[in-house]
Amino acid sequence: MIMNRIYGILTVVLLMLSASDAVAQVDKKDVRRGNRDFRKENYREAEIDYRKALVKDSLSVAANYNLANTLYREGDYAQAMQTMERVKDVAPMSASAADYFFNLGDAALQQKDYQKAVEAFTQSLIMRPDDLQAKENYIYAKKMLQNQQQNQQNQNNDQNQDNQNNQDQNDQNDQNKDNQDQNQDQDKNDQQKQPQQGQQPKITPQAAQQMLQAIQAKEKETQDKVNKQKAEALKSRQKEKNW
Repeated sequence: MIMNRIYGILTVVLLMLSASDAVAQVDKKDVRRGNRDFRKENYREAEIDYRKALVKDSLSVAANYNLANTLYREGDYAQAMQTMERVKDVAPMSASAADYFFNLGDAALQQKDYQKAVEAFTQSLIMRPDDLQAKENYIYAKKMLQNQQQNQQNQNNDQNQDNQNNQDQNDQNDQNKDNQDQNQDQDKNDQQKQPQQGQQPKITPQAAQQMLQAIQAKEKETQDKVNKQKAEALKSRQKEKNW
């Protein structure tokens, strides 16, 4: 899909220039010199010639259009499109408007600007409906645009899914943290309720008195048992002695 429609518009533009003033005559010479270099595939020299013409007349349709074609052949597609944009209000009204839009669409294809390519080829076909190459390029640009839009939609869906997964993970992490904090607070409360190591639990005076009385009663009971055992042992020895 190389732009090869420079000659058609050159004929129209050069006829327009022949009726212009003296300054335009100089511009005409630069454009013609650029055309000769272009036909010889001396694109660098052609670019210089067309730029000289634009210094004298920045709105020259011939110079801008042919410079765009030259930049395209040099592989500078972005600059080619910018150059063609300068005459977008003038070139479409010329007899070679179909070529203008065809080349604009071709440059847009190289930039993968499929939306602009579809629009440009559509305009070219409106002006020249029987252009088979324009139809083929339109179909190709339309298909690529659909693929691009579908890929973008898939990327958006994937991004939305990733965002949802990240949000779910964040929510789960927050829930786990809340549960952990609650468990830590519960453990802290349980520890506060239990007596710390080395500290005796506090008791009331009544409870202490009851404990003391129980200890004294236990000691008295134990002493009574000891005394009883001593008395029985003494009695047994006395019986043996009497014998």
